[in-house]
Amino acid sequence: MYVFRSSPLIVSFPSCDLFVHLQKIFLSLSVMRNGMEPPEKIRASIGTAIVLGLTHGKIDAEPTTAYLLTYRKGKCQASCAFCPQSKRSSGRADMLSRITWPAFLTREVIRRVDKTFRLKKILRVCIQALNYPSVVDDLTALAELVKEHSDVPISISCQPLSRSDLERLFYAGVQRVSVSLDAATEEIFNRVKGSGVGGPYTWNGHFKALREAIRVFGRGNVTTHLIVGLGETEEEFVKILQTCVDMGAYPALFAFTPIPGTLLSNNPPPPLASYRRLQLAHYLITKGVSRYENMTFRSGCLIDFGVSNEQLKSAIRRGRAFMTSGCPGCNRPYYNERPGGPLYNFPRKPTSDEIARIEKFFMS
Repeated sequence: MYVFRSSPLIVSFPSCDLFVHLQKIFLSLSVMRNGMEPPEKIRASIGTAIVLGLTHGKIDAEPTTAYLLTYRKGKCQASCAFCPQSKRSSGRADMLSRITWPAFLTREVIRRVDKTFRLKKILRVCIQALNYPSVVDDLTALAELVKEHSDVPISISCQPLSRSDLERLFYAGVQRVSVSLDAATEEIFNRVKGSGVGGPYTWNGHFKALREAIRVFGRGNVTTHLIVGLGETEEEFVKILQTCVDMGAYPALFAFTPIPGTLLSNNPPPPLASYRRLQLAHYLITKGVSRYENMTFRSGCLIDFGVSNEQLKSAIRRGRAFMTSGCPGCNRPYYNERPGGPLYNFPRKPTSDEIARIEKFFMS
């Protein structure tokens, strides 16, 4: 069920096709357009650039989403301690996580996104945003440009926005929005994104933005990112997973990745065994099979998932729990790891041998 809002009316539509059609009608109305040109350049992840034919190279797993990043000469105005785009990072401006993001002409990128989408090589486009004063104008113009040329679903990952800015993105044709909590607790949030690093963000502000996004885009159409390995316990992480699901935001899992030049460059990635437990908890919670309240923890460590052994074995052997989580069509190849492994998030279905190795984490 889709909820289409045109204040003061709220109308529900059961058909995705009808939703898209009406969204296009609103897009065509000049009153809804921002009247601005899209930015001349945009960044694409190196894997995306290869799939779109913008550059040459070999990749072990092709991205099934076209990952784009807003382009500007300066750094992001945020201070996130784990991010090379942070204003406090001395890292490269063309890096996000461990991936390089070369810049290309925007219109050529969007033309190739449409072509690749029609060939069914990508399922979605995700535009990730730095924090700077004109970012909402840029995102709106980019979304409008995409919708003028393609029917590819659009996701946007951005900083907390006001209700009016979220509605601008909605009417521009954006299907999903992500506002990243990243941290599992308020204390860690303040230390890596907020006042502890001179950042502009607050824990309550992010939750307010998530609630506003859910009101505009609807339950199930809002994502948040959560990073494992910032100092939280497994219990704290599972608790925030449940909180996000209950409020209507889908939590996507990331493994902390130390990047040169960032404030956390010397911190280690999370233990793989712990990450596997949290992936399985994430799967059981997001599928409605178990809940945080049904799980058991000892000294912060997850020791019981609140389901039968048969359910647990079935979930493990299915393999889906250990694949990349995010928007539909997102596989984010090697965002957190090298192709040689170990793989925290599989960009494809794990092989039977990989499943057998994963099972060993749960046998003790």
